[in-house]
Amino acid sequence: MANFTRSSVDITYSVWKALMLREAVSRLSSGRAAWLWLLLEPLVHVIFLLFIFSVIRMRSVGGIDTTAWLMVGLLAFLMFRRTGTQTQNAIGSNHGLFTYRQVKPIDTVLVRASLEGFLTILVAIILFVGVSLFGIVAIPQDPLLVLEAFFGLWLLGLGFGLIASVVSELIPELGKIITFAMTPLYFASGVLIPVAAIPQPYRDWLMLNPIVHGLDAARLGFATYYHAVPGLSISYLYGFAITTIFLGMALHARYATRLVTQ
Repeated sequence: MANFTRSSVDITYSVWKALMLREAVSRLSSGRAAWLWLLLEPLVHVIFLLFIFSVIRMRSVGGIDTTAWLMVGLLAFLMFRRTGTQTQNAIGSNHGLFTYRQVKPIDTVLVRASLEGFLTILVAIILFVGVSLFGIVAIPQDPLLVLEAFFGLWLLGLGFGLIASVVSELIPELGKIITFAMTPLYFASGVLIPVAAIPQPYRDWLMLNPIVHGLDAARLGFATYYHAVPGLSISYLYGFAITTIFLGMALHARYATRLVTQ
């Protein structure tokens, strides 16, 4: 008789593969032209902000072109926000799958985070290639630093999602507050206003936000002559992200049974 026993690694791989296909189909077909909105969201934001910056006649920020500054910052922030907000709802959207003992709540979070990271990078490449056709320099001078910054923001979004997914299931009211917090984070992360221009002591307060470090590191990777905010630390971003991931995984381990039966 053939032995059909599979290892835990094979089972996990099969679960993640199936979840990835399911999430991809759901994400790209959730509404009419859902895939198009992935491109339009950052594009509309950039066009609107460019209009504002044009009105106040600001052609460069920190020594680099305003368009590049806005696009890099916005896409870097979207790497965190899309990963965090989509994974926050991963458990609630997949409750029916937990009847299969191979599928765990944390699997849905990890797979959804991976999908969002991939889609955001794909959108960024398409947009940067598109703007380069209009004569805007969109090729990073330090690609490794850009990837390091985006990956750090993805890890931060994953950690946020791991924590928020548990909190949202156990205390739905807190989940709504977490979602609302994304709006002030958008303004406090340096997407619209260069943090280096903020006077003290408010700048030091904003520097406690790890997203600020990720955004400015990404901009510095695109233009090494960019006047980054003093005190920029990519290690602070990674340290904060890894801490939130461990905390999120601890919450998933602690409340694994309740998340399935909730």
